[in-house]
Amino acid sequence: MTKKTINQIEYNIFDSKPSKVISALGKDKLLRILRDMIGIRAFEVRAESAYQQGQIGGFFHAYIGQEAIQTAAVHVMGMKNNWWTTTYRCHALALLLGATPDEVMAELYGKVTGNAMGRGGSMHLYTDRLLGGFGIVGGHLPVATGAAFTLKYEKQEGVSVCFLGDGAVAQGAVHESLNLASLWNLPCIYVIENNHWGMGTAVNRAIAAQPIAEHLAQAYKMDAYTFDGMDLFNCYAGFEHIYHEVRKTGKPVLVEVLTERFRGHSISDPGLYRSKEVLEQAKQRDPIELFIEVLKKEKLVSDEEVEKMKKEAKEIVVRAMKFADESPLPDPIHLEEDVFAP
Repeated sequence: MTKKTINQIEYNIFDSKPSKVISALGKDKLLRILRDMIGIRAFEVRAESAYQQGQIGGFFHAYIGQEAIQTAAVHVMGMKNNWWTTTYRCHALALLLGATPDEVMAELYGKVTGNAMGRGGSMHLYTDRLLGGFGIVGGHLPVATGAAFTLKYEKQEGVSVCFLGDGAVAQGAVHESLNLASLWNLPCIYVIENNHWGMGTAVNRAIAAQPIAEHLAQAYKMDAYTFDGMDLFNCYAGFEHIYHEVRKTGKPVLVEVLTERFRGHSISDPGLYRSKEVLEQAKQRDPIELFIEVLKKEKLVSDEEVEKMKKEAKEIVVRAMKFADESPLPDPIHLEEDVFAP
């Protein structure tokens, strides 16, 4: 398979020429993808501001800069029959899988109208097919692997999709999960979103072998692929290829997506471990702006239409903030309810 190089790491090309993906998807779907990416960015920028103003407590981990990855994955694989699991950086995936901006914002505000009734906050969001955002680094891989086991055991269609960060790769639960998935041929797609930083530690100081997926997969007899996470077209073509492969073989696959986060690990960690020059260089490949450039070149969207999308996204988030602000706080009397399933 043909490869290119980014940041001295080779990634798979697949059949990801923009013209081919554009032809396959059509204008309407491409614009839906763009709206989703713009909506995620607008939500997080304004939620981040609300956090800084004291409206949101606890933790807040932004996905800003990584929007192309999960947007492409969800648009390729969808919700029907599939299970999704992710890290504490979970706002984007929840929104993509059907959570409304109102309920997610209310959850960040700790309100009873929130996605988890104000009990989970930023790191724990759910939908019918999203098994959760998880705060324990690497602790969600056994959950995703269990979902894949259920699909196989009950002879159901679909796959389990699990997102993890590069910083999680050194955790024992990651290796236990990959080993079982390979031993039992479980239909699970593990996606390492390599944004080069595990909290404040550079990936090359934490993980012994690069590229991560292609080295790690060898130990577990799994296929591995590497994507350019700033390129929506490469992500879309890559996930499409892998989704068909896993559905056909029933075997797990390990993916590494090279990306950048434009914020620190969290708001409480402003990213001072990076120089301004390094961060500005990363922002030159903003996945939303790169996607817009291609769509404009192909005359599928105009500057005016893009500005209208951004304005509409902002209005949706402002309404969500108003909804959250006006919603009631949970009554402490209900604190111990719903701890166990019925």
